[in-house]
Amino acid sequence: MTRFARRLARAPPQPVTKVPEQDAANTLPGATNGAAPVQVKAGRHREASLYHALAGAGAGDGRTLAQLRAAALDVYEASELPIWRRSGFWTTSLQSLDLDALDPAASAEGVPEVVSRTIPDGPRAGRIVQSAGETVHLELDPGLAERGVILCSLEDAFRDHPELVGPWYSKRLTIDRHKLEAANAAFWRAGAFLHVPAGVTVSEPFEIVYAIERPGVAQFGRTLVLGGANSEFRVHEYDLAEDFEGQALHAGAFELYLQDGARCRLAQLQDWGSGEVFDVSTRFVGVGRDAYCHWLPALLGGHLVRQHLELAVSEKGGDMAFRGLLFTEEHEHLDVFAVDLHETGPSGGDVHWRGAATGESRASFEGLIQIDPGAQQTHTYLQFHSMMLSPKARIDAIPSVLVSADDVSASHGGTVGELDENAIYYMQTRGLDRPAAVRVIVEGFFEPLVAEIGDEAMEEVVRSKVAAKLAAAREDIEAYATSR
Repeated sequence: MTRFARRLARAPPQPVTKVPEQDAANTLPGATNGAAPVQVKAGRHREASLYHALAGAGAGDGRTLAQLRAAALDVYEASELPIWRRSGFWTTSLQSLDLDALDPAASAEGVPEVVSRTIPDGPRAGRIVQSAGETVHLELDPGLAERGVILCSLEDAFRDHPELVGPWYSKRLTIDRHKLEAANAAFWRAGAFLHVPAGVTVSEPFEIVYAIERPGVAQFGRTLVLGGANSEFRVHEYDLAEDFEGQALHAGAFELYLQDGARCRLAQLQDWGSGEVFDVSTRFVGVGRDAYCHWLPALLGGHLVRQHLELAVSEKGGDMAFRGLLFTEEHEHLDVFAVDLHETGPSGGDVHWRGAATGESRASFEGLIQIDPGAQQTHTYLQFHSMMLSPKARIDAIPSVLVSADDVSASHGGTVGELDENAIYYMQTRGLDRPAAVRVIVEGFFEPLVAEIGDEAMEEVVRSKVAAKLAAAREDIEAYATSR
């Protein structure tokens, strides 16, 4: 057992984190006593290739929560920190992460100030805030609770609502592709659970917040969201950190399942600040029959970020809009793998991402359209547009299409651009100085996607963060624009 795992084992037990083997509240429906064998590739650096849609390794195979944790721990102990490579020109490595120096059982000190500084205090259906593996704030509109809406920690959901959690927990998320994925499945605490019952419509957003307030923390965020048949609701997830010196880790896992006719608008805002925060997260959204999801991640900061984002249309008539934006600065490294998966048809899809980079940052967006056999009459399109704002920054776009059906339409496209001197000159003739003109051009580049968030308060947060990044890189952007 590694020092990291031993520190977790020695930590004082949390009030609701016990997962005894025979505890009925932690037994997934249909569970058996035999755990499926786990095969692990050992080696100095296991190269984690994530070029396939998530196959799932959780509730559906009949293991209890305790068995899943134990299997994940075996993978964690047998694995090295991963390296992701693509075609010999792009590498994401976690070898600089000192995992043993981090505390997976750190305690929280209340709600971090970055939460109140970042998120406007407006109308909401409910909010759950997680920090250092603890629930530090929880609220839910009493009227919604009376209608059967549930918002609580995932641990409490296993205890109080096993019939809801059991069939869905880790239904599509895997636990054995790499060390940090296994660490999340083995070590997560608290977590977040949201259930909107069938036929319930909620106009205000539910807020799920993961915050890191100091270095040395290893945080394993685990979220499960269920939308009942013909429900309609919105979810806002915030991943935030204070500015600090030193390393911290967020290894997240998110899954959302929409049943027949359900509709959800999901927006994710991530900004880990200027600290040395490593973020390795996997997010899955499953769309049922005639259901719809609009998903917009805004990835706006982190020392090293590797995210697998997958939106799957799993039943006939499902539809989705997969939007996203990314903005890197200074020496940040961002690696995004986004999957538009169609498992049956007819179905629809539309993927549209935009990105920008300043300083010496690196960003990669790999977008995959995958249409499985039998998913006839699927129509989808993937596009990625990027803007270079520095001579030393780099953005790579890697689109791909895997089609196993013959009555479909699937294509992709993209652009790479720089600041247009003619546009800057035109704005200057209309009374703007050069920095203001640059700001207007870049903000206008992102605006078509920001406006799709559909929530004025969250849109303003994204706009302010984009403006702050532009202000911080003003001299670099100006020098680059002038040299062109």
